[in-house]
Amino acid sequence: MRLDLSLYLVTDPELCAERGLEATVLAAVKGGVSMVQLRDKQASDAELIPVARRLKAVLASSSVPLLVNDRLEVALASGADGLHIGQDDGEVSEARSALGSEAMLGLSVQTAQQLAGIDVERLDYLGLGPVFATPSKRDHAAPLGFDGLAALAGASPLPTVAIGGLKAEHAAVVQRAGVNGMAVISAICGTPDPQAAARAFPSFRQRG
Repeated sequence: MRLDLSLYLVTDPELCAERGLEATVLAAVKGGVSMVQLRDKQASDAELIPVARRLKAVLASSSVPLLVNDRLEVALASGADGLHIGQDDGEVSEARSALGSEAMLGLSVQTAQQLAGIDVERLDYLGLGPVFATPSKRDHAAPLGFDGLAALAGASPLPTVAIGGLKAEHAAVVQRAGVNGMAVISAICGTPDPQAAARAFPSFRQRG
């Protein structure tokens, strides 16, 4: 599948609970989401594997890939299209070896020091953030702001996606920062109409 970071949805089990995870994701994809990451910090691998399988089935008729946050075993067992890991979620080399060359692999980066140490050959993209403080991840690093985001994006040898408290009204300034896309959680999952919420990001287009 093609790596299109332009509108990257990260799921939240609580925000998706009322509508249902699969229904939320399907609506968001109809609205223009280009990638989906399944994230659930509380569920066990055994609990998350069937969820990932159902989500993969929901996305089967689209060209939108499914990535799993942090859980390598879940990604492998569910047949997901890839994995996204943080700085403390294992070695990139081990993840790539387990996933194979065709899977997508992303890494979260918060600082210039982390950026300098990335494994360029084994990664497909970087998640840069948080741009703003966000309640969806209370243990996050210090917010980058748009200037910090632009600095990291400009120095990155890989495609980048911005994350952290972003909403539709930030799309233009985020794109000017030089990233390839923006990742959102509550701006889509936390709305009564995920399809309409996704469509509210018209100004962001994939960079060539």
